[in-house]
Order: sequence, then structure tokens, then C-alpha cells
Amino acid sequence: MELIKVIPNIFYSDIRVGLNLFVDCLGFKIIYNDETLYIIERDSVTLHLKEDDEFAKKDRPEIRIETDDIEALYQEIKNKDMGLFHPNLSKIKLQPWGLKEFALLDETTTCIILFQR
Repeated sequence: MELIKVIPNIFYSDIRVGLNLFVDCLGFKIIYNDETLYIIERDSVTLHLKEDDEFAKKDRPEIRIETDDIEALYQEIKNKDMGLFHPNLSKIKLQPWGLKEFALLDETTTCIILFQR
């Protein structure tokens, strides 16, 4: 028996903010949507974006996503010029723990840290 995948639910008061970050900026594809749920995927990463004001008003998530080519992903996002780079980690940085990282931050303060081993 093994655990296979984690699929986080990320809540937004306005789902368009999440779609801007994940679909427009990070290039996720919408594989399902209804009035309050978007299931999105890119490569082997799946996320659920949910529009729910009550949950969205609580603490915002920080999500870490691993990539095998951080330079290419950084350039892809930089070329879109969407202003979503986190002010504290807006460029690729080799961290003391050995990972290369950069981060994105949307207007709701959902933080996405992209990293490569």
C-alpha cells in the first residue's frame, strides 16, 4: 500500500483570482468546472479551486510545487509579466537547505513556492 497524491483545496471569495494565478500565470489546464469548483492540472499536479467566501476569509495557504527545470519555469512566468512574484522571493534563490526556489503571491496572499532539488 502506498499513498499516491495530495490534492489540496484552495478557497477563494472570487474564483477569478485563483484562475489568474494558476491557469493564466502557471499554465494549469481546467479539466472540470461548475459554479463553485474548478479542478485544474498541469503535468502530474492536480488542484481544486473552490469559491467559498467563508473558507476564503481564513488563513491563506502556502503550497510548494516541485519542478525539474526551475529556470525554464521562472522564465515562462516572467515572460507573462503578471506581477505575481512574491516580494521576498521574486528571483530564483539557492536556499541553505539545498533547494532552488522562487515564489508567487496572489492578491489574497495565497503563496506558491516553486522549487527544484
